[in-house]
Amino acid sequence: MTDLTVVPTLLQAIRAALDLTQAEVAERLGVSFATVNRWEGGSNKPQKAQFAKIIALAEEAGVDVGDAPTAGGTVLSRKRGRQAKSATPTTKPMEQMLWDAACSIRGEKDAPKFKDYLLPLLFLKRLSDVFDDEIDRLADEYGDRDVALEIADNDHDLLRFYLPPEARWGVISGRVQFEWPDDDRGRSTRPRDIGEHLTKAVRAVVRHNPSLAGVIDVVDFSAERNGERDINPARLNGVVEAFSDPRYRLGLADVQPDFLGRSYEYLLRKFAEGSGQSAGEFFTPTEVGFLMARLLRPKPGQTCHDYACGSAGLLIKLQLVAKELDPTAKVPLKLYGQELQAESYAVARMNAIIHDMDVDLRRGDTMINPKFRTSSGALDKFDLVVANPMWNQPFDTSLFEDDPYDRFIKNGGATSGRGDWAWLQHTYSVLKDGGRAAVVLDTGAVTRGSGSKNEDRERNIRKWFVDHDLVEGVILMPDNLFYNTAAAGVIVVLNKRKTESKKGKITLVNASKRFTKGRPKNHLADADVVDVANLFNAGEDIEGGVAVISLEQAAGADYNLSPSRWAAAVNTDDAGDVGELLAELDSLNQQDAGLTSDLLKLLTPLTNVGVSR
Repeated sequence: MTDLTVVPTLLQAIRAALDLTQAEVAERLGVSFATVNRWEGGSNKPQKAQFAKIIALAEEAGVDVGDAPTAGGTVLSRKRGRQAKSATPTTKPMEQMLWDAACSIRGEKDAPKFKDYLLPLLFLKRLSDVFDDEIDRLADEYGDRDVALEIADNDHDLLRFYLPPEARWGVISGRVQFEWPDDDRGRSTRPRDIGEHLTKAVRAVVRHNPSLAGVIDVVDFSAERNGERDINPARLNGVVEAFSDPRYRLGLADVQPDFLGRSYEYLLRKFAEGSGQSAGEFFTPTEVGFLMARLLRPKPGQTCHDYACGSAGLLIKLQLVAKELDPTAKVPLKLYGQELQAESYAVARMNAIIHDMDVDLRRGDTMINPKFRTSSGALDKFDLVVANPMWNQPFDTSLFEDDPYDRFIKNGGATSGRGDWAWLQHTYSVLKDGGRAAVVLDTGAVTRGSGSKNEDRERNIRKWFVDHDLVEGVILMPDNLFYNTAAAGVIVVLNKRKTESKKGKITLVNASKRFTKGRPKNHLADADVVDVANLFNAGEDIEGGVAVISLEQAAGADYNLSPSRWAAAVNTDDAGDVGELLAELDSLNQQDAGLTSDLLKLLTPLTNVGVSR
């Protein structure tokens, strides 16, 4: 019988041949994902009955097990008559692996509930892999890895983040042995299970890296409720095993921060899709963030602010687009964010570090207590502002009437209970003289009060912004795009110093039909993101999508700035390629010419008869 030591290579060959993930192989074999992961990692071996199932699956895959080697031998061969494939395993993208790991806790339906457990765990894996890379760098310098570890243990400043032994992934996953010390009373500190180990690990990381307090230690992995663990240790161990897959190493040489960051944001999006009304508090759809960044076209060194930053995704996308627009730039953007919710603040910190970006993040209620102020107490001002604040947020009007920062009364007056235009007044107050901003709001924010015979505070503030030529434009988004509502939103673009070509004008883009149908949420395709941004920045009338109106026209419509009022939407799905349409037209013309020629031939005898008469 084939030696059991061949199992890791055999499983890899099976997955390569059938293009299966470990989870899919586990389902075929009737075992857990974690079991297959351990088999493939070589830390465990299957029983005889289980090995027989592996052999049967290998035969189905066309993997020749007759000459299978023991550990250290050659790669398994394939049976003749089947096209050979590389034994290197093919995998789903990293983002799918992350979601599979999330679902392994309770299943896809409940996975979003455990966001606060999984994101710190993924973050810890990233820190550990980067730590190993930095130790390898020191080993190259000093000639020995043990020496490098000893040097790092004695001088933590050599590393960006120092990880104590119990927090390193090899120890967490059980692949590296660690001698837990006794406490001062002689009792062993060894944790009872993986939940206790993870809690000890993240707390140890914070002790050595105080800047990560409130970021990685936001949850207790061993927490209990009514005598039961919030997360069963066996399931938590399955997630650790998923993150331990060597194909998904997260070190400096394995993945670029942007790739890992996008996978991380994919996970955030998947959590948001299952989180209902609360999702908008921490995540704006990725494509909306890229659209806002392309609208503003950030330049190297500019100061950028998001006063309701959630996961910090909008700030990060500004930096990604800035790098795309100027790949040779050496000066990064200066990013500043404020967030009220502790959980979202922690996610923002993790997101920035995973993207390898420096973001000055502060906690607090921006409307009541904006944290970015000068030494004299005035509000800091920025080149660019992006935000997706809570829509139609109720406020006590006294807040607007008695504001210590003078943001409201002198900038259009105090609004009613809704906060949409109050957020724009705050935005205006933190923009530099030449600054621009892109803010996501409810569609009603650009129409409420227009045409009413009664005095309306929102309409009056909108009038003030229009009359002062501060509104560069409005973009109407598709329905069912945002996580906190099925309704469409709008992006309002403010500009304190318009170019000559845009002065006295407002660009209105109706992008309501530019979406890809999805479940549970629709999406903007990358091509539509680029196209909409280019249309807006061009600032020219285009039938079926873009209307450029004057301030006088806006006043004549009683300051109704809804793009749907001024520009009809075009469903781009119905439009064909111009080249293809021209080719089709030419073909039809040729067919018409051919039919005309045939008809003339048929009529010629009749014509001759007429002449003979």
